[in-house]
Amino acid sequence: MREFVMGLPKAELHVHVEGTIEPATAFALAARNGVRLPWATPDELAAAHDFADLQSFLDVYYAVMAVLCTPADFADVADAYLARAAAQGVRHVEMFFDPQAHVARGLPIETVIDGLYAATSTARERHGLTAGLILCMMRDRPVDDAAATLAAALPHVDKLVGVGLDSAEVGYPPGLFAQVFADARAAGLHVVAHAGEEGPAEYVWEAIRTLHVERVDHGLRSLEDPALVAHLVGTGLPLTVCPFSTVRLRGCDTLADHPVARMLRVGLNVSVHSDDPAYFGGYVGDNLDAVRETLGLTVAELQTLAANSFRSSFLPADAVQAHLRGLDEYVSARAQYSEG
Repeated sequence: MREFVMGLPKAELHVHVEGTIEPATAFALAARNGVRLPWATPDELAAAHDFADLQSFLDVYYAVMAVLCTPADFADVADAYLARAAAQGVRHVEMFFDPQAHVARGLPIETVIDGLYAATSTARERHGLTAGLILCMMRDRPVDDAAATLAAALPHVDKLVGVGLDSAEVGYPPGLFAQVFADARAAGLHVVAHAGEEGPAEYVWEAIRTLHVERVDHGLRSLEDPALVAHLVGTGLPLTVCPFSTVRLRGCDTLADHPVARMLRVGLNVSVHSDDPAYFGGYVGDNLDAVRETLGLTVAELQTLAANSFRSSFLPADAVQAHLRGLDEYVSARAQYSEG
C-alpha cells in the first residue's frame, strides 16, 4: 500500500524550501561557503530536531539558513527537494521561501529569487513536474519590512506565483499585513497565509476577511468555530495541512490525534503536505502514507486528498483537469488497492 501512496499523483502546496535542507546538505554547503554552524556534525544537527514548540524549531531553522549564500546554493537545495518530491508522486509544487531572512543576512533579493527560479524553471525537464514560487512575508518582522520586501520583489514578479505569510503566529494577526497583501494582489499575485496553526480560529477569519486569501495554510483550529467550518465548506476554500510538523511542534500529541480525517469527512477542502520535511521526518508521500495507516483512510479518501491538492493549486484549469485525469487513471489501473 505504501508503494501505491508514494506513486499517487499529487501536488505539494505547503513546503518551505529552507525546510528541505537535510543535515548532511547543511554541512556540505557550510563547507563550500566557509560558514560555521552551531553543531559539530550532521548527527548533532539532526539531534537538535527535537522541538518543544514553533519558536524552538524556528531557532534551528534560521541558524541553518546561514549556509545559503549564492544563487547556486538556492538552486541546488531547491533542485534536491524537487527530485525527492518527484520520487514521491508530486506532479506540481508551489514552493514557499523567506527572502527577509536572507536579505537580513546581507544577500540581495535577486540572489534568492534567481537561484530558486533556476531550479523551478527547469523542473519539468529535470524531474517531470512543474513548480512555482510563493514569496512569504515573516509575520514576526515589522510590516514596513514586508512592504519593502514586496517592493524589491516586484521587478521579478514574472518569476513568482504568489505571496504568503508565515513564521511565528501568536501575537501577529493577519490583518497587520492587509495593505501589503492588497499591493500583492494588485500586482497580479495569488495570496495565501498561515493561520490557525498556533493562532486561534479568529486568525483564519481575519486572513479570509482582511487578506482575501485564496488558501489557508494549516487552518487546524478552524474546527473550533462551527460558523467558520460552515463557511469553509460552503466556499471550498482550501486548507493545506502538514501532519508530521503539527505533531513535532506539539500542535497535537500524536498522529492519531491529527484532525485531517475529520476535516475531510466534514467536507473541508483539505490536502496533505510536508511543510519542512528535513526537520519533521518525511516528505509529502511519507506524510500521506502515515495518516493513511494511522487514521484508516480509504483509497477513495486518499484519492480525494490528492484531487484536492490539484484543485487547490494555482495551475490553469486545463492543467488541473489533466492532472485529475491522470490521478483517475492511476487509481483505476491499481484496482487491487481498492476496497472490495
